[in-house]
Amino acid sequence: MQVIEAIKQSKDLMISLEITPPNKGQSIEELFQVIDPLTRYNPAFISVTYHQPQVVYEEKNGLIYRIPKRKKPGTVGICAAVTNRYKVDTVPHFILGGFSKFETEDALIDLHFLGIENIFAVRGDPPPGEKIFIPEKDGHKYASELVEQIHNMNEGFYLEQLENAQPTKFCIGVAGYPEKHYESPNFEKDLYFLKQKVDKGAHYIITQMFFQFNVYRDFVEKARSAGIKVPILPGIKPITTLGQLSSLPRDFHITLPSELVESMEQARTPAESRKAGIAYVKKLCEQLIDFGVPGIHIYTMGKGTATQDLLSLLFK
Repeated sequence: MQVIEAIKQSKDLMISLEITPPNKGQSIEELFQVIDPLTRYNPAFISVTYHQPQVVYEEKNGLIYRIPKRKKPGTVGICAAVTNRYKVDTVPHFILGGFSKFETEDALIDLHFLGIENIFAVRGDPPPGEKIFIPEKDGHKYASELVEQIHNMNEGFYLEQLENAQPTKFCIGVAGYPEKHYESPNFEKDLYFLKQKVDKGAHYIITQMFFQFNVYRDFVEKARSAGIKVPILPGIKPITTLGQLSSLPRDFHITLPSELVESMEQARTPAESRKAGIAYVKKLCEQLIDFGVPGIHIYTMGKGTATQDLLSLLFK
């Protein structure tokens, strides 16, 4: 089922999950151990992340070779395995880095043949070690361009003119940033780019993680005022350790409220700190539910216990 249809048909609170493929050389069973206990909450869909490879240079026999090394391969395979095992819809992340628009088209055709109906279209971060995003030759620079390409394929228009071309049936999700994307000069400019993605064919938005209800509420209100009418799913991350108080703002360019920080710092043990973090995020979810969100999307980061603890409190 397409994500947009799942949102429309949901009668109860819709839960969805985001997972990270296991590192190269690890077993998929480790990922199944994360997902298994979460299936009791009937996730409407599971999205699977994808990242650019790290490029390294190695010298062999006097010649220098450029070698891409992907830490977490197999996103499409993970999607197929998860769908087969759990009978749940999966949403592969599709990025710009590493693909020309022609390679993008070929990959989308393969996904279409596999019966995957959902795509999460994001620009993606620069590869590890790089500070700025550089598009591939003949590749897209902005996520809105990828959205437009997917939308065109849904209309039966490919990069070359084809007779009797069959349209694809992708439901397109995109990312939204309640505290703005870190590369945008201001929130208004970031909202402008988000509207471009919607205008070019995006069906729904999932937000970057946030930790204050008013941040999401204000974001939705400003998006609606800008003419963005598609569903906006809040992205939620259970926070469990003191180390995350510094790593999450650094890595995801977000703000943590004093209430959350103080409750975790004042805890006497790591277990109590974890409990305080989960309790805070539970309260945040309850505020979102009262606000009437179309669902809650949980970033598991490849770890299932924190998500399980959060959901067990929400669905007592």
